[in-house]
Amino acid sequence: MTQPILELQELDVFYGPIQALKKVSLHINEGETVSLIGSNGAGKSTLLMSIFGQPRAAGGKILYQGVDITHKSSHYIASNGIAQSPEGRRVFPDMTVEENLLMGTIPIGDKYAKEDMQRMFELFPRLEERRTQRAMTMSGGEQQMLAIARALMSRPKLLLLDEPSLGLAPIVVKQIFATLRELAQTGMTIFLVEQNANHALRLSDRAYVMVNGEIRMAGTGKELLVNEDVRSAYLGGH
Repeated sequence: MTQPILELQELDVFYGPIQALKKVSLHINEGETVSLIGSNGAGKSTLLMSIFGQPRAAGGKILYQGVDITHKSSHYIASNGIAQSPEGRRVFPDMTVEENLLMGTIPIGDKYAKEDMQRMFELFPRLEERRTQRAMTMSGGEQQMLAIARALMSRPKLLLLDEPSLGLAPIVVKQIFATLRELAQTGMTIFLVEQNANHALRLSDRAYVMVNGEIRMAGTGKELLVNEDVRSAYLGGH
């Protein structure tokens, strides 16, 4: 059996006295798209951030390609092939699209910057139209595209996406998920944290459901889409 590219083993994470994650175990295989769904405040974003050590795990292990990275620096993790597109986009507002994309090359250097930037413009044509525009002047959807593209500029082996549909119009959400599907079809390994369970489960090979900092359910995307508990809690009964 092949080793997962990422494995969390009984992860405990605290914010001060409050336990945010409780004995969380999950794994992601190379080439898979795996999503983590759950209500707002369930601990999904905390889990994603803890992979980068912010916050640090108080117990358990995080293994990446079989190596224990639980206490490694964020720079070590980024330069070894994990990239994150954070919740709320967090682009550099005063920088242009091109400058933001170049920031994504910091973990690996700019050797491939020119060809990778062209690839980002093919993936997100809107960004090419806005290449000299400052990020702060762009729409929320354009900023989300930029955040994902910036993460991809480090040529990651594993892409972490935190709530990519948050606050976006339905038509833009469709565009974002169509691009994610395109990425998945190229063999990119994706770990997606998402409140929009319908889109997430349709995209995913497998998924986990988080409730109050614990994994309560797991299965294929198709299985969870038709699961009655998941439908009533996260899909509005549809």
